[in-house]
Amino acid sequence: MPLRFAKEKISDETFESGAFCDVDGNGIPDIISGEWWYRGPDFRERFRIGTIQTEGEYYDDFSTLLLDVNGNGRPDFVTGGWWGNTIRWRENPGVAGEPWPEHVIAEVGNVETTRAWDVDGDGQLEIVPNTPNGPLKVYKPRHDAAGTFDVYPISAQNQGHGLGFGDITGNGRGDFILASGWLESPENPLAEEWIWHPEFNLGSASIPVLVEDLTGNGLGDLIVGQSHAYGLSWWEQTMVAGVRTWTHHPIDPCNSQYHDLHWIDIDGDGQPELVTGKRYRAHNGNDPGSVDPIGIYYFKWTGEGFAKQVIDYGEPGQASGAGIFFDLADLDGNGYPDILAPGKDGLFLFRNLGPTS
Repeated sequence: MPLRFAKEKISDETFESGAFCDVDGNGIPDIISGEWWYRGPDFRERFRIGTIQTEGEYYDDFSTLLLDVNGNGRPDFVTGGWWGNTIRWRENPGVAGEPWPEHVIAEVGNVETTRAWDVDGDGQLEIVPNTPNGPLKVYKPRHDAAGTFDVYPISAQNQGHGLGFGDITGNGRGDFILASGWLESPENPLAEEWIWHPEFNLGSASIPVLVEDLTGNGLGDLIVGQSHAYGLSWWEQTMVAGVRTWTHHPIDPCNSQYHDLHWIDIDGDGQPELVTGKRYRAHNGNDPGSVDPIGIYYFKWTGEGFAKQVIDYGEPGQASGAGIFFDLADLDGNGYPDILAPGKDGLFLFRNLGPTS
């Protein structure tokens, strides 16, 4: 049955990234978004984190990756942006109202957004920025008091717009997906050479590109949004006589600016769904479909294709989209993940009330 949601506007702030996080360690989820964190469970009391560089309609803050960088038991977060040319982390001071010091991890060039994956399989997350004009590098936190990172070059191949990580071959190791191909992981991912496979062109691909074995053949298929164009699709992988092929299947060709994707069981049926939405004014009105209505949706995999369910849809100011980095978590323990939707249209919370009947 379709899900019901109760929509709340948390703030008029137009930051495009946010995450649920127990900032103060009281066991109750809070919200971090941009220059502020909002205390749960009602999110009406807020505390300043610090100032973020602005560029026109943008804030130079394109991710909210939770990570205890300095190992003191408090959640910090990692971000980066297009204009600052760095990835950096904000240090949780442990006292509400105190500023969060900012620390530069590395100079990396233009950052589209950043994600965290366990690249080397040691159970710990590494930081991986999508730098469209530069090579792929992985930043591994030491979790020391100074909050330092080790850097591991993966490939000199320019990434392009789009980045994903998952098991393409079915060998249990995670591979990287770029806009124009994929990188096959060696046995020792941070020390050996990755193999480049230029097998497709994903366009202005989402971050992340999801890797899921949809067809059950033991090979990873791709789920890809078009971040700055129309389209949401999946690419079916088949292997015949040692030859790999990719077949494109549309999911939703009629909406644009699908920038962030989540694969999560949102309806409690034990199977994950695709949750995504339109990033409002991704290029300040200069993308195809920018003036179209915005929305947030989930798509159920049927075994053959995806069935679309609408969470919110309409004109800006009436409906909400999904920013460059949105989040899901079960805030009230009812078994259904809630949605945090930041963007240039404001910061919204969609409380998941479960099925309609």
